[in-house]
Amino acid sequence: MSLLIDTHIWIWWLSGQSDLPEKHRDRLDRLAEHNNPPHLSAISLWEAQMLARKSRLKLDLGFSDWLIAASDPMVVRILPVDTSVVIALDQLPSTFHGDPADRMIVATALAHSLPLMTMDTSIRKSRLVKCV
Repeated sequence: MSLLIDTHIWIWWLSGQSDLPEKHRDRLDRLAEHNNPPHLSAISLWEAQMLARKSRLKLDLGFSDWLIAASDPMVVRILPVDTSVVIALDQLPSTFHGDPADRMIVATALAHSLPLMTMDTSIRKSRLVKCV
């Protein structure tokens, strides 16, 4: 089954961070092994760049090299910020999550009818999207 992954899940998965629960890591690894990589919102690319710029993302490679490898189609399938995502974004309650990237990620999940793998408690508690 296809799913969308939140930015932190993507980074934790690829960097091997222990913050990612083993069951999530196993699921992502299985998807990749079966040529069915998870989806990632294009906004996550920007979020990763912002984290790297603020030195909150520690990488063994330069950012450009890391991003090219981390966004390879065999690793993740990038979903664009398109009309359907912006319409879903417009339909989110104004009280939901103040972080624009998180709003965009939830809107992407809704627009593409994908469950979202996230550890973000605000997103999970909102029940706006199915979370795994």
